[in-house]
Amino acid sequence: MKFTLEQVASMLGGHVEGDPKAVVYKLDKIETAGEGALTFLANPQYTPYIYATNATAVVVSQDFKPDKSVKSNLIRVTNPYESFARLLELYDQMKYNLQGIHPSAVIEDSAEIGENVYIGALAYVGKGAKISKGAKIFPHAYVGENAEIGENSILKPGSKVLHFCKIGKNCHLHTGVIVGSDGFGFAPGGEGYKKVPQTGNVIIEDDVEIGANCTIDRATLGSTIIRKGVKLDNLIQIAHNVEIGEHTVIAAMTGIAGSTKIGSHCMIGGQVGIAGHLKIGNNVKIAAQSGVMNNLNDGAVVMGSPAFEIQEYRKAYVLFRKLPKIIKEIQQKLKTHG
Repeated sequence: MKFTLEQVASMLGGHVEGDPKAVVYKLDKIETAGEGALTFLANPQYTPYIYATNATAVVVSQDFKPDKSVKSNLIRVTNPYESFARLLELYDQMKYNLQGIHPSAVIEDSAEIGENVYIGALAYVGKGAKISKGAKIFPHAYVGENAEIGENSILKPGSKVLHFCKIGKNCHLHTGVIVGSDGFGFAPGGEGYKKVPQTGNVIIEDDVEIGANCTIDRATLGSTIIRKGVKLDNLIQIAHNVEIGEHTVIAAMTGIAGSTKIGSHCMIGGQVGIAGHLKIGNNVKIAAQSGVMNNLNDGAVVMGSPAFEIQEYRKAYVLFRKLPKIIKEIQQKLKTHG
């Protein structure tokens, strides 16, 4: 996709300083951008790069004043960072502007396919499944029996939505996501463990983004639920019957055990472990690598393993770091007065 600087400036409500007919066809960082690239300057610490960059054009603020000659064309806007974010959004939309069904895709006769849908090569859509208007099913993705994919949702290559699971509108499942695997349910018996059938499903509400290789297990009974606006990083495990509240964000490699309920607008760091059957309140913050073993009230901010209130943790950590010195001093005194 190629655009003149005149067209780009029009999209951003800015103006061109240089050649408005110059063409750009890619976006790049200012320090690595070459011919044909459009980049931006928002952080003053990157200013030296504008004098060396080979980018065709740089998006800058209206009040940017170069100290020396700049060989790139400039597009002057009110807020360069916001404008470049807008360009990335537009680029992303155009990248996913796909329609049609590849001849190698397998779609069962009883599946319901909406308008303007894209289904890529070797994708599979099962019996009774529903693919709503504008949804995009990329190559090698799998939609199981009676599963539902909402309007304008995207399943990236290799992602899987298993039987009876439901995906809302405007969701984005990245490569390798598996929605609806069996929960980890086993009952101890005389000769080991007997598998407990996992008969529920997963419900993912609107505007949810799920990072690569996340796994969200189906409920034993009822539903595992991911509420509206949740954002999940890569490599997250969500167990059976978990519920995650609206607009909660979770960083990579976090694991949430079965039947735990997490509130809305929470922020959970990477590599956090949350035990099962807990209740985590709204607006809770959990620092990276914490281990949560108990319920947390609304607004709690915790750290550590086991996790506790962050200010108390920091005080304890100061003392913990001094322990070797304290022990050595005690040993010296015992030896002296022994």
